[in-house]
Formats: sequence, structure tokens, C-alpha cells
Amino acid sequence: MILRFDATKCSGYGRCAEHLPSLFELDEWGYAALKGDGVVPDGQEEAARRAVADCPERAIAVVGEA
Repeated sequence: MILRFDATKCSGYGRCAEHLPSLFELDEWGYAALKGDGVVPDGQEEAARRAVADCPERAIAVVGEA
């Protein structure tokens, strides 16, 4: 699974980092950044789906399969 993150939509809720800390980190103001290339590590697909669904700004999307 591959995720795309649009940082311009992020409002700093931090839910993505709660669900998927291996792919999202928060800056000092609470805004998220995607770590790496967006490929979800094996076994973390369900957490990735929760992160996508829980983002109130819809800044995260599934764009493909790895």
C-alpha cells in the first residue's frame, strides 16, 4: 500500500502520527510530515487505513499498492 500526503491540507490534529508513527512525524507545531516515500510497511495496512479514515482534512490518500 502506498500513501500520498498533502501537507497543505494538514491542520495539525496529529491523528495520522497516532495511528501510524512509522510513516508520520509531527513538527513542533503539531503539523504532520510523511516519512520516506509513503510505502506502508508490511503488517501496518490496517493502521494506514485508520489514519486515512481519521484525518479530518482528508490530507491522506491511498494511491496504490506496493
